[in-house]
Amino acid sequence: MSVLIYVELDNGSIKKTSLEAVAYGAKIAEKTGDKVAVLALGKADISELEKAGNYGAGKVLHAADDKLDQENSLAYADVLTQAAHQENSKIIILSKSGLGDAVAARAAAKLKAGIVSGVTGLPEINGSFKVPRGIFTGKAFATTEIKSDIKVLVVKKNAIEMDESSVRTVNADVETFSSVLRDSDFKATIVEVEKAASELSLTEASIIVSGGRGMKGPENWQPLLDLAKALGAATGCSKPVSDLDWRPHHEHIGQTGIKVAPDLYIACGISGAIQHLAGVNGSKCIVVINKDPEAPFFKAADYGIVGDLFEVLPKLTEAVKNLK
Repeated sequence: MSVLIYVELDNGSIKKTSLEAVAYGAKIAEKTGDKVAVLALGKADISELEKAGNYGAGKVLHAADDKLDQENSLAYADVLTQAAHQENSKIIILSKSGLGDAVAARAAAKLKAGIVSGVTGLPEINGSFKVPRGIFTGKAFATTEIKSDIKVLVVKKNAIEMDESSVRTVNADVETFSSVLRDSDFKATIVEVEKAASELSLTEASIIVSGGRGMKGPENWQPLLDLAKALGAATGCSKPVSDLDWRPHHEHIGQTGIKVAPDLYIACGISGAIQHLAGVNGSKCIVVINKDPEAPFFKAADYGIVGDLFEVLPKLTEAVKNLK
């Protein structure tokens, strides 16, 4: 049997969040004594797929049909189900994302599996199978027992630590996986895909610098962009900012926008409304810069700077450049 991990690809490489899912699956396999198999769909760089071995995978099943180059949750769930049957997998793992959630739900229905989303830690396997997960937009945690024979886990970013010491230098074996694709899964045609112009994806970024109405207008964004460039960070914004068209809507972070979980989140001029906090509470470290000492965001921050962000940001940028 194998613990099976579905990985998402970006320009032929496995996404960082999916590598975390591979490491998570390898930890479970250590408990169960199973092997670790990875499923990758669509066009991919074989040398990049082999790197899954560095995180504990023994082999990668690669379904390279051209039809799978475009994200299609119906077809992906079908292929994942076929791989699970081939590998006799009782535990299937995906990283939490818009695509991951959709594929997991469909695959679980096909496999008659129990599914838990928002997983935040390793399961307790001792005569039962209990897994921790985040609830109430991450403000609380619950332990859920899965009693079905097959289990699907959708893992949140940063659910498991991946320090350099845990990364091996062992390549996984890449095998061609011949899947059966159903025409009914391709009734909808993808005409065009438009990607955000930003070089860094918010969901993949380790550092995010985000701005709110405290930036006072779109013409004042340069100090924030300078800090982001110095840090090698992605940029985001609060909902009011995107609603005012100060920044593009794909940068909107929050409950109704993109939910992120970077290692470092720097909030500049954001008051900290509950909807925004719901989108960033998975961050490892939150730094808040605001001239209002009563801003709600300070209660959720690991570090806070009370001051004029137009004075603070240039000094932070200079300090970062000096450190580099």
